[in-house]
Amino acid sequence: PHTMELDAQLQQAGIARDHPRTTAALDLYRRIYGLPRHLGQHSGGMIICEGQLSGIVPLENARMPGRVVAQWDKDDCEDLGIVKVDFLGLGMMAVLQDTFKLCAERGGPADLHLIPQDDPATFEAMCRADTIGVFQIESRAQMATLPRLRPQCFYDVAMQVAIVRPGPIVGKLVHPLIRRRAREEADVYIDESLNEILKPILERTHGVVLFQEQMLSVAMTLAGFSGSEAEELRRAMGFHRSSERLERVLLKLRLALHAHGHRPAVAEKVVETACSFALYGFPESHALSFALLAYASTWLKVHRPAEFCAGLLNHQPMGFYSPATLVQDARRHGVRVRPVCVVASDWPCTVETTGTLRIGLNYVKGLRHSTVEAMLHTRRQQPFTSLNDFLARTLFTATERRALASVGALNAFTDHRRAALWQVETAWSVEESLFLMSADGSVAAPSPLPPMTLSERQQADFTGLSLTNGSHPMARIRSQLPDVWRAADLPLGRDGEGVTVAGSVICRQRPGTAKGFVFVSLEDETGIANAVVRPQWFERYRRVINEEPALKIVGRLQNRAGVIHVQAETIAPLNFTDLPAQASHDFH
Repeated sequence: PHTMELDAQLQQAGIARDHPRTTAALDLYRRIYGLPRHLGQHSGGMIICEGQLSGIVPLENARMPGRVVAQWDKDDCEDLGIVKVDFLGLGMMAVLQDTFKLCAERGGPADLHLIPQDDPATFEAMCRADTIGVFQIESRAQMATLPRLRPQCFYDVAMQVAIVRPGPIVGKLVHPLIRRRAREEADVYIDESLNEILKPILERTHGVVLFQEQMLSVAMTLAGFSGSEAEELRRAMGFHRSSERLERVLLKLRLALHAHGHRPAVAEKVVETACSFALYGFPESHALSFALLAYASTWLKVHRPAEFCAGLLNHQPMGFYSPATLVQDARRHGVRVRPVCVVASDWPCTVETTGTLRIGLNYVKGLRHSTVEAMLHTRRQQPFTSLNDFLARTLFTATERRALASVGALNAFTDHRRAALWQVETAWSVEESLFLMSADGSVAAPSPLPPMTLSERQQADFTGLSLTNGSHPMARIRSQLPDVWRAADLPLGRDGEGVTVAGSVICRQRPGTAKGFVFVSLEDETGIANAVVRPQWFERYRRVINEEPALKIVGRLQNRAGVIHVQAETIAPLNFTDLPAQASHDFH
């Protein structure tokens, strides 16, 4: 939602309203507003047909070389009777596949069906919202709901997956389901007059129409819809290009409810429920499948954290959190994270021993995969004995060698990173007086450069790797922030207490269902603090929130039912020039 007028936005952005081109730009903006922004590709949507696909649908090249996409969207394909199948959760399934391989090497479960069912520690982690990196239940909104819903069985996880969706949120189903499940209020099946009729359909979700299949069953039971009419309703609820199709079906539903003797108030409640699902109601079949992946990924996070983190790191980008946040979360769960190293690292991240993760060479920016594979082949034939030996038997360019030295990947051969940088430069500057070489090709004198400071190493890590295997940068400046609460200490505060939090911004969100509220997640060395910014405060601090990589937020603590938020009152940049900027998941 727009909470600031266009002229005010122009003024804040520094665009002169009377500039000759501003009028033309605004005219173009108004003409294109509402048009599709881009061609969206469903990564798991596939068309199945006989013969050549190009003879059935028009095709075009995708951005990725060698990949082709169909020009028609899913609704067009469905209207024409073309068989289309959606494969969901492919990213997490790839993570689980690789994680199980790592687990099998150390006597752990080798496949999904071997994970123990109803594991108490897994459900306890969900109830604590300890779900960073976990499938579907890792977002801020999911984490805010988990301690209240408190999943205790597999079907609870399916409800958790389904409830944080635009449909249930706009339909105001979240709070009733949580209260009824906690036995804080009685179950009501849409209307008290329908309790006996709808109990067989809605009992498992405490009277809340949570799943698409339930909505269709309600229409068939109350309005006498046939199977084909229920299918028409399903398709209309999922058709987002025009509201006319949905309005026609809802009118039909309303008339059918009246014809079956239901009171107007009851009919309106049923129609409102169907409208909510038009905003993206979730099928129960999907929820159960997603719940399996959510449970499995949580189990692995709890019982095999090193293997799970390695699997996640090797399949980025995916999910809400950057590799830097995933590594810090793994460290907080007891995983030892070892740095990238040309002597020990492979191309992907690996698990060396139980609970020990090694960062892979795939995280060093600027390295070519082919060159790394050639180096690994050479290393397997004969280990490298010195930096000179490494430089002589590998094909890395000068830029790649500097990248390896900067992130500490050559430290196995030298005392520190700058010493490695010095020696790397000598290999390309043998005639320069600054790098005079001895007769046997070794450096005549040790590097005169001092070692990098902790701050410089962290800056180099985030520049060259986008992460650090060591402590979080906030730990280094903690002593300079005496008035700032650590994220891990917020649960000790009283509801309504004034607090100050600070950290690297790792997520900015402004959901369409949140009425203009903005949610900002700050990471420090102990965890993540979530701040809620009211619409008028967001407009006041818009540039600071959107542009600063680290923030200091003063506000009031919300500590309710185990869910912690800070209601922001003042927001300012965290002005430490040596604090590395981290990747942030913004407004997705």
